Amino acid sequence: MREIDSSFTALPLRALADAALTRARELGAEHADFRLERIQSQHIRLHDATLESAVDSYVIGLAVRVVKDGTWGFAAGIDLTTAAAARVAEQAVEVAGVAAAVNREPIELAAEPVHGERTWVSSYDVDPFDVPTGEKVGLLTEWSRRLLGDAGVDHVDASLLQIKENKFYADAAGTVTTQQRVRLHPSVNAVAITDGAFDTMRTLAPPVGRGYEYLTSTGWDWDAELAEMPALLAAKLAAPSVEAGSYDLVIAPSNLWLTIHESIGHATELDRALGYEAAYAGTSFATPDKLGSMRYGSAVMNVTGDRTAEHGLATIGYDDEGVAAQSWDIVSAGVFVGYQLDRRIARLTGLSAGGDGRAGGARSNGCAFADSPASMPLQRMANVSLRPADGGPSTDELIAGVDRGIYIMGDKSWSIDMQRSNFQFTGQRFYRIERGRLAGQLRDVAYQATTTEFWNSMEAVGGPQTYVLGGAFNCGKGQPGQVAPVSHGCPAALFRGVNVLNALKEAGK
Repeated sequence: MREIDSSFTALPLRALADAALTRARELGAEHADFRLERIQSQHIRLHDATLESAVDSYVIGLAVRVVKDGTWGFAAGIDLTTAAAARVAEQAVEVAGVAAAVNREPIELAAEPVHGERTWVSSYDVDPFDVPTGEKVGLLTEWSRRLLGDAGVDHVDASLLQIKENKFYADAAGTVTTQQRVRLHPSVNAVAITDGAFDTMRTLAPPVGRGYEYLTSTGWDWDAELAEMPALLAAKLAAPSVEAGSYDLVIAPSNLWLTIHESIGHATELDRALGYEAAYAGTSFATPDKLGSMRYGSAVMNVTGDRTAEHGLATIGYDDEGVAAQSWDIVSAGVFVGYQLDRRIARLTGLSAGGDGRAGGARSNGCAFADSPASMPLQRMANVSLRPADGGPSTDELIAGVDRGIYIMGDKSWSIDMQRSNFQFTGQRFYRIERGRLAGQLRDVAYQATTTEFWNSMEAVGGPQTYVLGGAFNCGKGQPGQVAPVSHGCPAALFRGVNVLNALKEAGK
């Protein structure tokens, strides 16, 4: 395991926390926690092998959250002195005092064991911030030139976003955690223009919780993907437009991860299901009265919430409430059995991991996260993943079981209603399936369904050899809005009788 950067641990972390927590206790806070965060990011963008921008940012600050007289209080600052930390605690208590006048629901937090002092570092080999910017630009330039060297590619956009997040947490109960995690998202997008028509082909490589080794040797075969992109793009541009109708679908992980995110991940956030999160993207059809009884999908559907998956974007050691990372069931054999919880929602509902409020009392499953020191923690999504079938079929075997269908790869546009129920998704690449074989590409495909209808149409999931961890850096939630990184693993899967739209015709073209 790598060590946490000494430049972060050299900061007066404990002294600042002690000053803030002591002051909060003196002012009568029933609960107090302290965070100090440092977030480094770099975003490099190239167009047609020419550097357009290379932006570095650096955020550092501290935050104090309290519960005083049953009301939340929160404040943040950037002055890293003990006097300033104590003042931030005072401001948090003052905020709680003002808010108490309008608070109608006392805030209580689910009990959490005291973990003492803990350190955690994410799984990576090469810190991307140790790699010279010129070397990263050079690699993206070489990739771009490789594609531009093909006569069928007119333009190429390439980018790399990398983030290193350091976080120190301490609470009045005695849990103290120091953590560091690295993530990066490389992307290459090729554009072809022919006779006034154009189309694009983007790499399928997902964002990951890895280091710079992801771009050079570990976790993805960039050479192979870049080599096939020009031919794939040419075939896509020449492909016929899909005929709308009912099709069997084999969906690759590079597309299915986003459907999981929107129709399962967000739908099973308990604050959303209870209506506490409504203004940003709505609530959820998966209400508590359905827990333990609703058939979310077919019997082959098993979904976990997981904050421990190696290289997951939402993977941590401890969340922003001092709760240890864990894994739990959300859907088991097709039945809806669990929510994602933070300490406040767990205490409010009496639920715990897996939806069982009776086992050990109300407990969080570690889903609190703030995207910066200026943000108050929200209940945020874990790595929500569809499990593969032990000894399950390969992608080719899934395709072989389809007489008339479509094989879908890569994510693109999507929409879903405010209850996380009625949706449609498109993709990067579509292949016609005829009598168990791929029969060329299609264009303009969008699949539409309701959430439970879609997941109940899933007949088979692939084996572990088809499993890929996809995801995104920018899951949005809250007001003021916050973004969070999250991964979704899944195998290839077979769905029967799904409604397919012609996206071009649906747009009136």
